[in-house]
Amino acid sequence: MAEALIRGLLASKKISPAAISVSVPSEGRQAYLRTTYGVTTLFDNPEVVRENPVVVLAVKPQVAPEVLKEVREAVKEGKPLLLSVVAGLTLARMADLLGGYSRIIRIMPNTPALVLSGVSAICGGLEAREEDLELAEQIFSLLGEVIRVPESLFDAVTGLSGSGPAYVFAFIEALVDGGVKEGLPREVAERLAVGTVLGAAKLMRETGENPYALKAMVTSPGGTTIAGLKVLAERGFHGAVMEAVAAATRRSRELSGG
Repeated sequence: MAEALIRGLLASKKISPAAISVSVPSEGRQAYLRTTYGVTTLFDNPEVVRENPVVVLAVKPQVAPEVLKEVREAVKEGKPLLLSVVAGLTLARMADLLGGYSRIIRIMPNTPALVLSGVSAICGGLEAREEDLELAEQIFSLLGEVIRVPESLFDAVTGLSGSGPAYVFAFIEALVDGGVKEGLPREVAERLAVGTVLGAAKLMRETGENPYALKAMVTSPGGTTIAGLKVLAERGFHGAVMEAVAAATRRSRELSGG
């Protein structure tokens, strides 16, 4: 996700590689980022925090507490805006690990951000100002759409948009297998399935129509689509997707201690 941000920032032409510093523990990863993007790399978390007005925390949840304790004094000295994409780490927990510092924005992006087509939910800590939220929106809009959501709903965001790409991939896989079963070459079935999902999503976004109305547009009386939809209804497709979101939301609450 951090690399996606670097790529988005540089592609926007609004910031130069020289303005970006990245603290990375792996020498191989440092060399890759320097060579690919021209950014400054080092392995010194406190220095990055002291020297930059905006800091992105993009580490694994299991190491985040250790990293935040490591940079606590640097945060108090530099007072940066901290943008966290760490899954399950609440604003209150981050503020506690930072000794009460709460100029923090929490962000929940999803994996399509890696191709600059994601959707990110954001919310701010107690000391985060409106201009901080606006800056976070500007940065993460480089990776796709940004939506402000109360932190109390972040587990639901995780269940829907965070886990949602996997549901879509599972649906695409089923479409492809269905096409292969009916005689389509797998490569052709994959192209048809991906194009259909992309086109359907774009149609909904650009028309502003709700999914029921768009579904009705392609459902002729006694036709092929209604025959397929009948099977999906009989097999509990709608309810299964709803329960998948609910199950992922429950798991997110468990992981975040909620």
